[in-house]
Amino acid sequence: MAVTEGDEKTMLRLEKISVTRDGNDGAQLLLLDDISFSAQSGKITAVIGPSGGGKSTLIRLINRLAEPGSGSVLIEGRDIAGIDPLQLRRMVALVPQKPFMFEGSVLDNLQRSFLYRKEAPPGAGSEEVRHALTLARFDHAMVQRDARSLSLGEQQRVSLARALITRPRVLLLDEPTSALDRRTADSLAATFQEICRSQGLTVILVTHDLRLAARVADYCLYLEAGRILEQGSVEDLLGHPKCAELRRFLAEPSAKGE
Repeated sequence: MAVTEGDEKTMLRLEKISVTRDGNDGAQLLLLDDISFSAQSGKITAVIGPSGGGKSTLIRLINRLAEPGSGSVLIEGRDIAGIDPLQLRRMVALVPQKPFMFEGSVLDNLQRSFLYRKEAPPGAGSEEVRHALTLARFDHAMVQRDARSLSLGEQQRVSLARALITRPRVLLLDEPTSALDRRTADSLAATFQEICRSQGLTVILVTHDLRLAARVADYCLYLEAGRILEQGSVEDLLGHPKCAELRRFLAEPSAKGE
């Protein structure tokens, strides 16, 4: 599905999300505090902020790997709490920070989600496999290679293809380039942007790397201590920060991916 200019619409909406958990002393710890934002089709929304600020918790809520204590996550206006998790994870795909390869070939990895749903898996020459590998810029000739023998960058592309093969509407990227060298990370980042635009995906990118956020994102949220302290276009947020917390974060060398 290609997207054209003017097709943008709000695909994802989080409304007043809060998450707590029990601390070691029995006290309640607030992980996310009254989080609200929306994300559009064909756009990349970056979530930045210091470690421990709630970024990973936030992204896990969107495909129900975690549940909010209060508030709602909506896909096309539908509360995901009413969607079967297997169906939801076909609509909302996650590419984790460190790619995990199942035993077997690249094809075996691409077929895994179909087997979980007890569906007939697509073959090596199928349109589904070719489409997913093409989007991820992975050589189809390597489809029978042992997935665990691939380089880290190649494994990350297989992980991306595995997420895309279900043709999701929302793509979640959790620090997807943090373990890669800069050249490989830049190449993969360009792939994310191309997929987002061409397929009209809503992409949520969690990253500590401001260079990556500036390179690919359209919209940006700054999350610290479980709260969104600023949000806006990536140019405004990174170029004209308003709050002291964000200005301090932008000054840290680690935030620049160095």
